[in-house]
Amino acid sequence: MTTRREGRELALQALYSKDLVSQDPNHTLKRIIESFGEGEEPTLLANSKAYAFASEIVSGVSAHLAEIDARIAEKSKHWSMTRMARVDLNILRLAVFELLYRPDIPKNVTMNEAIEVAKKFGSDDSASFVNGILDEIASTVTDKE
Repeated sequence: MTTRREGRELALQALYSKDLVSQDPNHTLKRIIESFGEGEEPTLLANSKAYAFASEIVSGVSAHLAEIDARIAEKSKHWSMTRMARVDLNILRLAVFELLYRPDIPKNVTMNEAIEVAKKFGSDDSASFVNGILDEIASTVTDKE
């Protein structure tokens, strides 16, 4: 597993947790690291680069949540955001953040990573759902954004 994948998974957990309890997702991210940073085997959570990437995603999603959610709502035909599974919604949020604010990450990498995270954390339909909405959003994102 790559460092960035590890970071995306950490970010997803923090963003998902924010949806369950009204708590700062950066605080939640730190708690996740503290909870799983010890043990007999080295864990992905001990990776400081993964944590730094996760922190950047969480901060970015939080700072641009209204714009990110507007993009998702615009492209999610027949699905209100309140009907979306929280895991799927937060995978979309972190991927849309990357599409809009991380031009150094190729669009296809962002999309493939989101699909893989959806396969791991979501339902049987999550990967195709995430792929469909991200494909619509990615087609509207220019390299200048």
